[in-house]
Amino acid sequence: MSHSPLHLFRLLLAVCFVASPMLAQETHAITGLGNDAVELASGWQFHTGDNSAWASPEYNDSGWRQIDGDNTWGAQGFPSYTGYAWYRYHVTLDPVKGGPKDLALLIPLIDDCYEVYWNGLLVGKNGELPPHPEWYVAQPPQTYGLGPIRSGVLAIRVWKSPLSSTDPDTVGGFEGTPVLGTPEGIAGRKAQMDFKWMRSQQLAFSLNLLNLLVAVLSVLAWLRDRKQWIVLCMGGYTLMQVIGVVLGGFEIPFNFAVAVGVLQPVLMLQDISLWLLLLLLLRLDESPAMVRLTRWWILVFCLAFGIDGMVTSAWGRWPDAFVQIIDAATTIVFTPLETLPIVLAVVAIAQRKRLDSTRWLVAIAAIISEMIFVVRNAASQFVRFTHWTLADKIRAPLFTLYGNPISPRLAADTLLLLSIVYAVYRFSIENRRQQAALEQEFKNALEIQQVLIPEQLPAVPGFTVTSAYKPAQQVGGDFFQIIPVEGGSTLVILGDVSGKGLRAAMAVSLIVGAVRALVENDSRPAQLLTQLNRRLAGRLHGGFATCIIARINAGSECILATAGHPAPILNGHEIDLPGALPLGVSAAAVYEERTLQLQVGDHFSLYTDGLLEARSPAGEIYSFERLESLFASHPSASQATEAAVSFGQNDDITVLT
Repeated sequence: MSHSPLHLFRLLLAVCFVASPMLAQETHAITGLGNDAVELASGWQFHTGDNSAWASPEYNDSGWRQIDGDNTWGAQGFPSYTGYAWYRYHVTLDPVKGGPKDLALLIPLIDDCYEVYWNGLLVGKNGELPPHPEWYVAQPPQTYGLGPIRSGVLAIRVWKSPLSSTDPDTVGGFEGTPVLGTPEGIAGRKAQMDFKWMRSQQLAFSLNLLNLLVAVLSVLAWLRDRKQWIVLCMGGYTLMQVIGVVLGGFEIPFNFAVAVGVLQPVLMLQDISLWLLLLLLLRLDESPAMVRLTRWWILVFCLAFGIDGMVTSAWGRWPDAFVQIIDAATTIVFTPLETLPIVLAVVAIAQRKRLDSTRWLVAIAAIISEMIFVVRNAASQFVRFTHWTLADKIRAPLFTLYGNPISPRLAADTLLLLSIVYAVYRFSIENRRQQAALEQEFKNALEIQQVLIPEQLPAVPGFTVTSAYKPAQQVGGDFFQIIPVEGGSTLVILGDVSGKGLRAAMAVSLIVGAVRALVENDSRPAQLLTQLNRRLAGRLHGGFATCIIARINAGSECILATAGHPAPILNGHEIDLPGALPLGVSAAAVYEERTLQLQVGDHFSLYTDGLLEARSPAGEIYSFERLESLFASHPSASQATEAAVSFGQNDDITVLT
């Protein structure tokens, strides 16, 4: 079949017009390059996949898709794409005569790790590409030297990790426009970016400095008083806030796996500290059921959150489908658990807790802060399928203050921190007031006890009497009385109330008052103990008291009766007495008497079990052997007491000789 010359010419011309777009490679000319830099915003050749030949300047990329450099590939026609992709940029440079001789590149951020090639040579990289991928969170802009100024091809090899359950389909690749220029120009651009970023973080930095200060003061306050759990919880919450910002908000290039491995427990402890703080502030710790519910709630949350953190830290190294399924499943479990502040507030309202406005302010601020997080996180789940925009709206700033974007979460966190600080301040004032009142009660109890335990002993004809009293705390549960009775006799009463401190001291005042009232009617030791036991039965709130009464008559006759108290020592040997129940245990208890005759020169000693139970730092108890050896030397009461204190006091000690 033949064609005319004109027809052949037209056919050849048509082929050239069709083929030329596929063969031509667009080159970008930059003229007059001095101490400045140029943004490479458009005209990037882009291709998914991976081929080492794509780094070569001679490679023909005219068939590649062209996209912009100021946005991600997911937003430019490659939604949800992960794995390898390449960018190429052809540039011709016409520098200013006498200007700088070198060329540099600034890359604000690429998702996730990448290598930079200039005219086929690897000039830099960020992270490590598979098979052992490694990338960084919160990394600052990176600069790379390209050597002497000359025209060429810039190629960037990128690897994007698999998408998480909260990733949109618009991620991947460039997240900021690359900039090409001289080293001076690039340094200036980077300084501008750093300044803009630092200015935008002033409020956040100030908030976290305040968090750090509160954390330090809270921990110091807790170390001074280990019972102040509320300040420890506040310290834990604020400290975890600081650590979280350092890991993810300071543009410190932490390895992704390491950062997530540390950040996940930090976020977990932050939530738990806040929940326990609310439990205490709302006074729900008074309810055993709420304590159990909170404990189980936290246990399930830790399990789900911990598994999620472990799986997330293995992102890119474990099978993609497995990681994504576990990530989604654990997120579905722990996200609803973040609503615990609402549950605590509802329970506090239902139980009609009478709380001041300060505590409710903390609860409301905590609910707002947590709910912003919960709603944002829930709205972000599978957003690449739902295309919901709620999470983006929550992240968007409400307004800007001196270049600082104020997001809803930042505003809520600020309100929460200020309310917590104020609440704990008020709590500390209230606690100090209560502590002062308690100290006054102790002081009053001590004054009462000084009356109940005489410093000046009444004379006992024919005897030299010594006494010593050494409480383990400010006030104690030991007591003794020496009471003259009709007929020239003397009652010696010594006892020990179970427990220590103020409660024991109050029981002592009850017992001594009852003894003095009963003595007026009957001074027989066994009868006194019987009557005293009946009065105390059911009034010691589960406690008890041991007691021994000795009636010393004219002629040195001694009648003894004991209610579960250690037997006295006569000349270094324990006196054998019949056993009996302590006071207050059973109203039907029966007590017996024993009579003995004291001789001239006898050393007769009564004591409480604090002397016998003295314990050395090594845990060794004082023992009966040491006790009998001690009293065999006929010590005064103070000498015997000091011997036990030196050995290691563990309880109130009282001695009469």
